[in-house]
Amino acid sequence: MGKAQLIDYLRGELAISNSAISVALRQHGEQDASQLPMVLWQYGLVTLQQLNLIFDWLEAQPT
Repeated sequence: MGKAQLIDYLRGELAISNSAISVALRQHGEQDASQLPMVLWQYGLVTLQQLNLIFDWLEAQPT
């Protein structure tokens, strides 16, 4: 799973704004997407329910 796929999922399925994603990427660095969901949640940019959906989606992705 790549960062681009995760970002596409966030935008397409959860309607997370580009600005929210940009804020989270700036806060944790652009090198690793694995922390992106938690950063979005910590900054209040996704709900706990959305965070769980993101984790479910990540778990379902092939390695």
